[in-house]
Amino acid sequence: MKYLQDYQEEEQSKFLKDNGCFFAFSEAQFKEQSQQGVQYANIGAGLLCPKDKVKIVINGLNDIHKRAIQKDIEENGEKAIILRELYNYECFYTGDYQPVLAPLKAYKFTETQISTIFYQEQGSSS
Repeated sequence: MKYLQDYQEEEQSKFLKDNGCFFAFSEAQFKEQSQQGVQYANIGAGLLCPKDKVKIVINGLNDIHKRAIQKDIEENGEKAIILRELYNYECFYTGDYQPVLAPLKAYKFTETQISTIFYQEQGSSS
């Protein structure tokens, strides 16, 4: 099963490149990738963006993220996504589903949906 990142990675990479954005974690990387005369803003996690495109980039990344979530739901369904994350965060080993609440927040799944699937799966594997 694909993960959310799999649904957004290609479109996101192209979008960032088309808008003059790049990742740099050192002065050398910045000098290697920056364009002379362009002012950059660090918009998080080492992502640098031309200052005049910050709003466009942030809005575009949010749109890509929303489309990726929708595609994930369409292809996999809510239950499979919740189970994927419960296993990914090893919730069945710890007996606690709380770690997936934040990562699944963007999907707008309720805690009740998540806990129901958690306890159903936990009960079926006993």
